[in-house]
Amino acid sequence: MANVKQKSIFVCQTCAFTSPKWMGKCPECQAWNTFSEEPAERLSRHIHTKRLSRETLPEPVTSVLSTEERRLKTDIGEFDRILGGGIVPGSFVLIGGDPGIGKSTLLLQVSHAISQRVGPVLYVSGEESVEQIKLRADRLNVASERLLLLSETRLDSCLDQVRNTKPVMAIIDSIQTMFASHLESAPGSVSQIRECAAHLMHVAKGEQIPICIIGHVTKDGSLAGPRMLEHMVDTVLYFEGERHHAFRILRAVKNRFGSTNEIGVFEMKAAGLREVANPSELLLAERPEHVSGSIVVCSVEGTRPLLVELQALVSPTNYGLPQRVVSGIDHRRLSLLIAVLEKRAELKLGAHDIFVNVAGGVRIDEPAVDLGTVAAIASSLKDEPVDSRTVAIGEVGLGGEVRAVSHIEKRIGEAAKLGFTRCVCPENNVKGLRKRGDLVVAGVQTVAEALCLLLD
Repeated sequence: MANVKQKSIFVCQTCAFTSPKWMGKCPECQAWNTFSEEPAERLSRHIHTKRLSRETLPEPVTSVLSTEERRLKTDIGEFDRILGGGIVPGSFVLIGGDPGIGKSTLLLQVSHAISQRVGPVLYVSGEESVEQIKLRADRLNVASERLLLLSETRLDSCLDQVRNTKPVMAIIDSIQTMFASHLESAPGSVSQIRECAAHLMHVAKGEQIPICIIGHVTKDGSLAGPRMLEHMVDTVLYFEGERHHAFRILRAVKNRFGSTNEIGVFEMKAAGLREVANPSELLLAERPEHVSGSIVVCSVEGTRPLLVELQALVSPTNYGLPQRVVSGIDHRRLSLLIAVLEKRAELKLGAHDIFVNVAGGVRIDEPAVDLGTVAAIASSLKDEPVDSRTVAIGEVGLGGEVRAVSHIEKRIGEAAKLGFTRCVCPENNVKGLRKRGDLVVAGVQTVAEALCLLLD
């Protein structure tokens, strides 16, 4: 009897949806031409079953003993704060970001700090040799005998070294370079990333060794490979910022051991990343005064209020279609706010190019900066500067109303700490506010009222 040909499956490279036959359009993520053929995995070789023991039986939540959560502290306060106070033993952490933004640099500094304070750390690189890592370590002044370097791409060898050396922490740089020998697909494919991540997660949980993995991103900024990789890990950290800017923002978009959307601000120096204790003061250091189109807004990132400068430039268009260029805020949100200004504030913007930028390379996603955005656009259009000691806070609705925002006490407290004298915010947020030094809080109900107050 002829040998039966090994079966193949087709896997979507975007969402990891599997199909027994090739499909032009993925029914899960609606993407075109993303299926690739891969051999069917013989799971029976890799899945080991065992009988249920007393430890694996379900038990009532009331009978589970609570243990005190231990964390590995580093010398990098911003990194510890993002994770909720330090690295939890047995946690599985994913760090993503653009190439050259500082992922390897940060983890090498973290490795050095933990190796000096706690114990040995294993740093596995599939992209660089140990000599290349040593050159970066010399530049960062990293010199610890308990920092172990390994250049390897085979998953089995990496796992053996983790079990043999028993480090207090392991780092994989990067997950796209690792490959499992029992799979025939190429490194970086969906099946390889899924299999390697699953094995690393089992080792982290079973040996109680925290493992940090670095993940590459695609051109649109999303993590390369299946989205399921983000679901498998305990914590997902993303680097934001641009390489030609000195500031780097590390954002926690998922954290099972702390608050989500927490951020840490770093500054890239010749000797590595340096944490910024007061990012608001540093981001506003080069802000020009008495210039139209410039205003200070306050955004809350996680638990931290952040004051940033928002700039707008409005000029008559030289083309048939006016330009709308934005950096740092959502482009669709800007279009909405422009429509509100035209309809509710009677500003003629249809024949003008509008450019909006958040200074310092910071990206803001919350609606509390709406009032500052419309004020900056109106200021540039009328060429009337806003008082440099004024902060604008508020969400703008389609009816031209200024809606209340959350964490108003934190925002006003940050503005008062940095010496601002006036804060324009929604009327519903003014009730019950405490006096903050010399800071005067003015409440507004509509966009027209706010513009009259800011551009007086």
